[in-house]
Amino acid sequence: MEKTFSEQDLVYIAKRGNSLEKILQQLHYFRNGISKMDLERSATHNDGIWVFSEAEVKTFSAYFDKHKSKYEIEKFVPASGAATRMFQFLSEFLDRFNPETDTVTSYVNRHNDSNISVFVVGIRNFPFYAELKERTRQLYPDYNQFNSDKKIHAIISTLLTKDGLNFANKPKGVLPFHKKGEAVLTPIDEHVSEAAFYASEKGEAKIHFTISPEFQRDFETILAKYPQIKATFSYQDATSDTIAVDHDNIPFRLENGELFFRPGGHGALIDNLNQLTSDIIFIKNIDNVAQNDKQKLAAYKKLLGGILLQVQYQVFAYLQVLHDDNEASQEQIDEIKKYAETKLNFLLPEEFEMFKKSFQVEYLIKLLNRPIRVCGMVKNEGEPGGGPFWVKDKKGRLTLQIVESSQIDLQNENQKTILNNATHFNPVDLVCGVKDFRGNKFDLTKFVDPDAAFITEKTKSGKPIKAFELPGLWNGAMAKWTTVFVEVPLATFNPVKTVNDLLKPAHQPNDLER
Repeated sequence: MEKTFSEQDLVYIAKRGNSLEKILQQLHYFRNGISKMDLERSATHNDGIWVFSEAEVKTFSAYFDKHKSKYEIEKFVPASGAATRMFQFLSEFLDRFNPETDTVTSYVNRHNDSNISVFVVGIRNFPFYAELKERTRQLYPDYNQFNSDKKIHAIISTLLTKDGLNFANKPKGVLPFHKKGEAVLTPIDEHVSEAAFYASEKGEAKIHFTISPEFQRDFETILAKYPQIKATFSYQDATSDTIAVDHDNIPFRLENGELFFRPGGHGALIDNLNQLTSDIIFIKNIDNVAQNDKQKLAAYKKLLGGILLQVQYQVFAYLQVLHDDNEASQEQIDEIKKYAETKLNFLLPEEFEMFKKSFQVEYLIKLLNRPIRVCGMVKNEGEPGGGPFWVKDKKGRLTLQIVESSQIDLQNENQKTILNNATHFNPVDLVCGVKDFRGNKFDLTKFVDPDAAFITEKTKSGKPIKAFELPGLWNGAMAKWTTVFVEVPLATFNPVKTVNDLLKPAHQPNDLER
């Protein structure tokens, strides 16, 4: 450590509030590598993924509606990231396009970028078109004299730059995503609308947003329209930032000589989630909203919620039996074991039957007494994202996990084949039970698998660096939770990864609203 950090470094680390122990562990991972996940097979129908009929969906939805008033329910929405990637191809266009000499057609052919063509053709269908057009004319008084190519350049410049709408530097949550009549709706508006399905009888609902502090006022301004919503905010704690290194695994330094730390990814949000006190927490990304089919989407949210409430009820009942002063009977132990294996996908060791009854009880208590998550999974149709897999741990035990491609050894043909043959992927649509059978809040940080972190390649000031990503929020950060995967329709997954996604049917007014 003496060779790695100076006294000045140690003072700086302490001032930031970072853990020196964790930094040294990160450096160890950089230098020695992180083991990739060992995929046994992908989770499929009746092998890790529950599938329900329409009648069963209605039954679970009704169960949720009947029992939701017994619980404090909240939605957790990660929303701190800027929309930079959403407009990346437009930013590249501004960097490369000369409005005095280029044409859009030549640009598209030269860079093989059809995204620009789609954007231009669909521009009038974006919910921000009216505002964009007005602001462009303000910035460019001679706009009407421009040729079509120069007009397109002016419009895109207005959309992205600080003098214009500055959309590329704002969080997705505050951007116009949908238009309903004359109203322009942001993802915040749509999350509020969706929250109605679990609202109390008084119509009140709780939503927690993780945000960047400089945009809190923007969020609050939009949410002020909804007095029935109890909104709270938190920030990704700088103490969860991770150290970066160069390609020789030496800590990277800024021009002033300071160590360079960067956000550790969405896995850091397990600390934010851990601060919530509600009984049931729904988790969904800020950009996964839709304008249409809201009743259908609500039905599947209720499906996940109803499954969680039923599973939690049964698990709590079993834990009560196991903790009861009167010793659990062997028949009860066998019933609990069967439930754990067939419903919760916990594969008990073969030697379990040979354990003393007292040890069987102790084993089952430890197995069942943990947070529960029910995760929607959609059929794999080529969308990017992690997926549900059976994973073998270091002791050879199989568990259900959500795994990202960056966690998989793609040089291993067997692992690559398992990944490529996956039938489902993760849309980030979860509902979580975070209290134990006595009503005490779990410490969620105790259920993280630190070995599920991963290393990525980035750049800083034009120089290549390695970045350390903490175990993802719904990946390694929840690795030791009770996990149930449920198939949900692809219609429940409507992310906006690029601005052109706003032209898809899920984000456009339906014919009745046009």
